[in-house]
Amino acid sequence: MSTTASTTTTATPSTPPPVSPARVLVVDDDPTVAEVVTGYLRRAGHDVGHAADGPAALDAAARCAPDLVVLDLMLPGIDGLEVCRRLRAERPVPVIMLTARGDEDDRIAGLELGADDYVTKPFSPRELVLRVESVLRRSRAATPGPAGRGLLTGAGIRLDPRTRRADRNGRELTLTLREFDLLAHFLTQPGRAHGREELMRDVWGWDFGDLSTVTVHVRRLRAKIEDDPAAPRLIQTVWGVGYRFDAGGDAGAGAGGEEGSR
Repeated sequence: MSTTASTTTTATPSTPPPVSPARVLVVDDDPTVAEVVTGYLRRAGHDVGHAADGPAALDAAARCAPDLVVLDLMLPGIDGLEVCRRLRAERPVPVIMLTARGDEDDRIAGLELGADDYVTKPFSPRELVLRVESVLRRSRAATPGPAGRGLLTGAGIRLDPRTRRADRNGRELTLTLREFDLLAHFLTQPGRAHGREELMRDVWGWDFGDLSTVTVHVRRLRAKIEDDPAAPRLIQTVWGVGYRFDAGGDAGAGAGGEEGSR
């Protein structure tokens, strides 16, 4: 059927470990899309609920506390962006946007609200399942990890991968799943330039994808850790390459802005 047509990209996650069953809430007012998505996720072993509009989605999320939400942007009652904002205000539940919109502004708006990923219709249901499980895998890293993963520090930031908590100069940072992973990645390799393709692979776990996702998350992370996000001193742009984390937070503010942004 047309809603299941594959996009031109192919998901190629790198040797992912298996994912245990999760509670997933699918929010979409198109019955065909909802049936396809819930069917594939159930066959993958997940406990899947469905809501057909914004108010029903918020009610269902309050009742079942899903581990992840697959959320369409075009919803009756309350649109998907507002649903995402309210969900994220309640607790940091991972969200994957599912939308027919091709406009980049809509995708970026969802990412700015804290969505972890997005899939554009028409989509491959198998790819969607892989993306769901990639996000679940990272969200479950919130449980205590191996003793070898100790505290990461730099530029007044302390980040504990085991408890998924971070602060800067004693002030706790409220980070989304991807923001936390991105900051951890920077802290493990201070002073090194990272390309956006590399960050997409190492932080998101994908060998493909819209690189504006990385750009938006860097911008969001700067807003939370920089003294002046408009003149960043910690996450600096390396023109023509990507980004570099300066653990000393010294010079280089002038290199701020987005790396060619496209």
